[in-house]
Amino acid sequence: MAESAVNFLLDKLAPFFEKEVQLLRGGREEIVYVRGELERMKAFLKIADSLEESDEEVKVWVKQIRDVAHDTEDILDEFSILLSHDHSTGLFGFLHKMSCCIKNMKARYRIGSEIKGINSRIKNISDGHRRLRQKFCVADQQGLSSPNITGNAWQDGRGDALLLDMTDLVGIEKPKQKLVSWLVKGKPGREVVSLAGMGGLGKTTLAKQVYDDAEVKKHFSVHAWITVSRSYKMEELLKDIVQQLLREDQKPVPKGMDKMNSSQLKTLIKELLQKRRYLIVLDDIWHINEWDAVKYALPTNNCGSRIMLTTRNVDLAFTSRIESEGKVYNLEPLPSEESWTLFCRKTFKGNSCPHHLEDICKNILRKCEGLPLAIVAISGVLATKDKRRIDEWEMVRRSLGAEIEGNDKLMNLKKVLSLSFNDLPYYLKSCFLYLSIFPEEHLIERLRLIRLWVAEGFVEAKYGKEIEDVAEDYFNELLSRSLLQVSETSSDGRVKTCRPHDLLREIIISKSRDQNFAVVAKETTALLPDKIRRLSIHNTVHNVPQNRCASQLRSLFMFGVVEKSPLRTLFPSGFRLLNVLDLQGAPLKRFPVQVANLYHLRYLSLKGTKVKSIPSYIGKLQNLETLDLKHAYVTELPVEILKLQQLRHLLVYRYEFESYAHFHSKYGFKAPAKLGDLRSLQKLSFVEANHGDENIITELGKLTQLRRLGVVKLRKEDGKALCSSIENLRNLRALSLLSVEEDEILDLQHLFSPPPLLSRLYLAGRLEIIPHWIPNLESLVRIHMKWSRLRDDPLEALQVLPNLVHLELLQVYEGDTLCFRAGGFKKLKLLGIDQFDELKGIQVEVGALPRVEKLCIQRCRYLEKVPLGIEHLTKLKVLQFFDMPQELIKTLLSDEHGGDYWRVAHIPEVYSTYWRDGGWEVYSLGGLMNDSPWPNPVISSQELHTRWK
Repeated sequence: MAESAVNFLLDKLAPFFEKEVQLLRGGREEIVYVRGELERMKAFLKIADSLEESDEEVKVWVKQIRDVAHDTEDILDEFSILLSHDHSTGLFGFLHKMSCCIKNMKARYRIGSEIKGINSRIKNISDGHRRLRQKFCVADQQGLSSPNITGNAWQDGRGDALLLDMTDLVGIEKPKQKLVSWLVKGKPGREVVSLAGMGGLGKTTLAKQVYDDAEVKKHFSVHAWITVSRSYKMEELLKDIVQQLLREDQKPVPKGMDKMNSSQLKTLIKELLQKRRYLIVLDDIWHINEWDAVKYALPTNNCGSRIMLTTRNVDLAFTSRIESEGKVYNLEPLPSEESWTLFCRKTFKGNSCPHHLEDICKNILRKCEGLPLAIVAISGVLATKDKRRIDEWEMVRRSLGAEIEGNDKLMNLKKVLSLSFNDLPYYLKSCFLYLSIFPEEHLIERLRLIRLWVAEGFVEAKYGKEIEDVAEDYFNELLSRSLLQVSETSSDGRVKTCRPHDLLREIIISKSRDQNFAVVAKETTALLPDKIRRLSIHNTVHNVPQNRCASQLRSLFMFGVVEKSPLRTLFPSGFRLLNVLDLQGAPLKRFPVQVANLYHLRYLSLKGTKVKSIPSYIGKLQNLETLDLKHAYVTELPVEILKLQQLRHLLVYRYEFESYAHFHSKYGFKAPAKLGDLRSLQKLSFVEANHGDENIITELGKLTQLRRLGVVKLRKEDGKALCSSIENLRNLRALSLLSVEEDEILDLQHLFSPPPLLSRLYLAGRLEIIPHWIPNLESLVRIHMKWSRLRDDPLEALQVLPNLVHLELLQVYEGDTLCFRAGGFKKLKLLGIDQFDELKGIQVEVGALPRVEKLCIQRCRYLEKVPLGIEHLTKLKVLQFFDMPQELIKTLLSDEHGGDYWRVAHIPEVYSTYWRDGGWEVYSLGGLMNDSPWPNPVISSQELHTRWK
């Protein structure tokens, strides 16, 4: 970790030394000395970083290096601020300039004095450096183990990255079948089924597989999954249960629920469940009192209801069994054969273990004691090793053996995971520790994380690659080492959100605290250190001492904070050196004035706030790279935004979801006329096209680095200029174009050389014909079209796209017949057809849509039958009818002569959604085969939306 700090400082010293150090009187020799000594120590830091866990002297020395690197960086950045001040003209400007000069002279003398102090500290650290080098040289001469300093060649193993994904689950089918049987069979009374075992055995993974099982989903009329974190509050937990139950029933949250106490919430839950067959999962309960606090809210009816608990507390599991005559499944470690299967699958990508490594690997595996998480984690370390270098594998075996021996299994697992951290290259350690700033159970957005890493300076530039692409490689490397879990992916396979495993998170927090990398201030936070480099405030600012010094603060985050004006309250004197300010979701109505003085700010997020306007002094933020105003209320940016020549991501919009998956941007922003001056922009959305400046469309063509572009309020007359600009954007990956009104034409026929890398296309507006260039986009994986109202069948043009995975069509076609031709849409997995007002029939030829998994047909009021040939779609898993005529459903469900039920009998999940009693209700069509024409809804529309997405 100190190596990362030193590298970052050396990168900053290079331009400073060349351009600015001569301005610091008497400081040149001092800076030269600092740089020389740090460069000499840099190589040894690779060894020291890996040994600080086991050698206290090394740990102290590394801490000293880290601290002096941070202090030096602060001094340089303070000096940069002095140099950045520009002065006004006129008499007042002259007097102001004289005043600033006097202050700057004093500041320069102070900075020079501080650099001399740094040099004194460096000399002492250098003495320690020499002693440590001598120590390790002696150890090496005596044949003692020494750290491996050879860099590991990275092998891409992203396919192994999904921790215990369905294809990687070993030994889970038997316990899953037993748990499913316990849930759907047995006595009609309420029973508690507990899944017990130590941390890392995969209790949550197994419980989720059971919870998502089709038989379980079908058996219970209402479901809820509740994660009981260790910092839970009873009222919040009960509210979570209420909200999930109401979502399944498509009912609104009752007024005044926020003010209900625990007793009232329990009564409400009991009323909602009293006459229902329910399944409630309480994941990760630690103590008996937690179960006692919630069990009386779950009624003991005679409907065959079940409660499933996952817990590390075996006593709790057996107590709940005795109380309810329930059952306990003790999850055991994997047997040796299954452990070996999982180990080889993750370490050698499914291949067998090389013979010369077999003894070493089996020795390592035995020490993992059958814990799946430990096996996966250590396999992630070994997968990067050179199979020809037995010494590298032997080194892991030796160090691992010393770490995991003992009786405390959970502590052993943590030590194994620490080894995974220690094996990371220095550039990934900071990225991995960065996860500690996010709250427990928080789903971390991949793009947000990547931009933050870049803003923090963790990502090293590589020739020929954008810095964000390098950061993406870092992210994938953490995935491949099984240090991140994927929480959500998009339909085209991109990771949307992730999170570390609970035990990994404990490792991260512990190391982050020990190395003063970041401080998390929560309600239960102990005394905070004097110097904080990164501060993440969770839930309330009352746990942070006010008026504290923030001279070293570089990053500030707030999660769940509800207090008004939190910045002014906490830091009245400001935080001049801040690089990152993330106030996403904070209760802000005005742009924070403290931002005006943040010269070094690179990342600013006011996402989800109520901020309405951006002041002109935004132009002072010369180093800003990301401005995230999504879901805020900003509709116009000042002309001063054009001064931000480093700006790479400008995100200003609010949007709505219409139906299940149709994206509809409602609010963009008015951009300054010379928007094309922001030549570094990579992402720009959504800019308004029709606010009186005809040149704004032309300006877009100057932004040649753009990868994502969104334009709203387009008119037909914008067509030629828009197409001309798009042709210049050769790096574009995603394009969103929305007309000013539904009937306004999007004129896109003038585009003759579309961006070759375009993979996602969103078009909302009337099209006279399908743009001629779309069928030629070989990289296109996702298309959303809306309001096109074409007279010709759009499938003819779209079916040839070789890599299309997701197709959404809303009001796109005015004909009465659609035909999916044989051989068309070879890779399509998700298909949505919505509001084809004249559509009466759909035909699927044999060989069409060979990979489609989800099909949603919505609001086609004249469609008389299910698609003819749907029985040929053998990969189809979900068929959803949304607000469709009941006559179609009745025809579908008829198993008599002429009925269509046989066509869909092979599809695991078939649903129909109706507006009923003031809300949307989703029904399993299989349930409609019984005597009751309207059974209870089996799945909430919100959950179906989540599955669809």
